[in-house]
Amino acid sequence: MSTVTRAHLEQKLALAKRCSKEATLAGAKAAAVATIASAVPTLASVRMLPWAKANINPTGQALIICTAAGMAYFVAADKKILSLARKHSFEGAPEHLKNTSFQGAGRPHPAFFRP
Repeated sequence: MSTVTRAHLEQKLALAKRCSKEATLAGAKAAAVATIASAVPTLASVRMLPWAKANINPTGQALIICTAAGMAYFVAADKKILSLARKHSFEGAPEHLKNTSFQGAGRPHPAFFRP
């Protein structure tokens, strides 16, 4: 039975903090791009299209833009967290589990099955 040392726990905590910071940065970048990408057509359509001018008030415009930015933030941050978790779990795996190739039928695997 192995014991967990304090240094090991501190190393795991530092890794978690770094991953969280990377995910936050990725989410912020995605939110900035989504804000611009949704603000330009929203504001342009309200200025040019009679239906949009009559039916989308400033609160609605802000809601459209903020919803796109919020969704982009959470999707990008979640993707980053999952990719980092997958990467770090693979790094910590025993060697006999890292070899995911199947040596059975002699046929090569399709590209989507390769590790």
